[in-house]
Amino acid sequence: MSDIPYHLFPGLDVELIPAPSRLSPSIGGGTGYAIDEETEIEATPGTERVARWLRATVGAATGYPLSPHSGDGDRVLLRIMPELADELGSPEAYRFTADGCVVAIDGASEAGLFWGAQTFRQLLGADAFRRAPLARKPEWEVPAVTIHDAPRFRWRGLMLDVARHFMPKEGVLRYLDLMAAHKLNVFHFHLTDDQGWRVEIKRYPKLTETGSWRSRTKFGHRASPLWEEKPHGGYYTQDDIREIVAYAAERHITVVPEIDLPGHSQAAIAAYPELGNTDVITALTVWDNWGISANVLAPTDNTLRFYEGVFEELLDLFPSEFVHVGGDECLKDQWRRSPTAQARIKELGLADEDELQAWFIRHFDTWLAARGRRLIGWDEILEGGLADGAAVSSWRGYEGGIAAARAGHDVVMCPEQQVYLDHRQDAGEDEPVPIGYVRTLEDVYRFEPVPAQLTEEQARHVLGTQANLWTEVMEDQARVDYQAFPRLAAFAEVAWGHLPAPAERDFADFERRMAVHYRRLDALGVAYRPPAGPRPWQRRPGVPGRPIDGPPPSR
Repeated sequence: MSDIPYHLFPGLDVELIPAPSRLSPSIGGGTGYAIDEETEIEATPGTERVARWLRATVGAATGYPLSPHSGDGDRVLLRIMPELADELGSPEAYRFTADGCVVAIDGASEAGLFWGAQTFRQLLGADAFRRAPLARKPEWEVPAVTIHDAPRFRWRGLMLDVARHFMPKEGVLRYLDLMAAHKLNVFHFHLTDDQGWRVEIKRYPKLTETGSWRSRTKFGHRASPLWEEKPHGGYYTQDDIREIVAYAAERHITVVPEIDLPGHSQAAIAAYPELGNTDVITALTVWDNWGISANVLAPTDNTLRFYEGVFEELLDLFPSEFVHVGGDECLKDQWRRSPTAQARIKELGLADEDELQAWFIRHFDTWLAARGRRLIGWDEILEGGLADGAAVSSWRGYEGGIAAARAGHDVVMCPEQQVYLDHRQDAGEDEPVPIGYVRTLEDVYRFEPVPAQLTEEQARHVLGTQANLWTEVMEDQARVDYQAFPRLAAFAEVAWGHLPAPAERDFADFERRMAVHYRRLDALGVAYRPPAGPRPWQRRPGVPGRPIDGPPPSR
């Protein structure tokens, strides 16, 4: 039997997330392939890292050694087969076959092989996601299936804001594992904002000595009168960053750092006051509130040189093609009042403060391009024009992405109305700190990243999509889990799969598969929102200042 689209074969009881492109019963049929203490891994050249990952995860969960293959017999066969890229349309493609005494995982590249290994782990059952074997012995068996699979998009991302609430390194590594389990491959690392600077820059030590902590934190969203009256802070050393980047690379995840400028920069200005508009403001502290700070960077040569120094160290830490510079929500009031800023506008022959912001962005666009990197920023950076290689994160809706693609710029679609996971999941009164739009699991599942208004040629500029986690109301890992899951699983299927049009998607089938996937999340210790609503300890009743349904005024 030839393989057919996954969603058209309900007779195969295979609950994978994200759903694969095509699968069929294996030619040999049978009841499936069982692994035991005798199972070995045959790692052909180029597959050694994936074999190591399988031993560290599946080996730990089963208690089996999964030793290197020593001869004939049951085995998991790992192979790199570049021709699959042409056959399936992606260098991240893989083919999985369980038949007879062999599980064969073939990848068009090492990345494709790794995604095939993730599928293998899911097929083994939820207990394969535990860190040690259980006293009872599960049946470690995969069904006799053949799968051909490849992603729709090259950019399948998650943005995590660690500036508003710091996440310790171990939590970041955990989220990289959760991303890998869902075949997500870009980690957008939001490292700086008004409320904290989270990465060590050796030539500017005050960025972390002063800028990495604030004296107190607003409890709840902006309208809340409650405060947590204790310092909050933390940062990653450069060795922490190197570890995170290396850990991500082992899982075929690219880490894209974000350093916000010229707005969302109060923490940096608090550390180095000369970066601010000193002719109109006095010394600042790291901001302890949410929203959009009026304190923005001064448009001076000193500021440019300072941030060039920051980026020089950053490029040494992050090998990613793209570097994110923010560029959004830059209030212009200080520039309008600043003689220094007004003199700069006149000197450069600019029309107004909006063009001054565009000058700021273009400077770093050119600077990064000269060093072989590409600038990416939020869709406000379109205002004033961009260099050819710059890309746009479209967050205020689809419009910025449409404009960027039509102008020939690459785009990552992340509209707040669809994939901002800090927005509430239900309209119920027991939803904790219910900010923003109501976006249910089904809403996320029906999200379409490519706007219908784009031509086929313009649509090629859509690199992919990402979900965003802004952490103003996520004070710890459990709250981040609650906001992210299960919606991140639905997003992962959208980012990976070649799904039908949104109205034609089979959400009932997705829910059926999620019933199994919740058990995997349980094994991973994810504090997700249950389908029936928050558990008693996940609710936060009585927090004042709940806004009406609608978007928060800031990203």
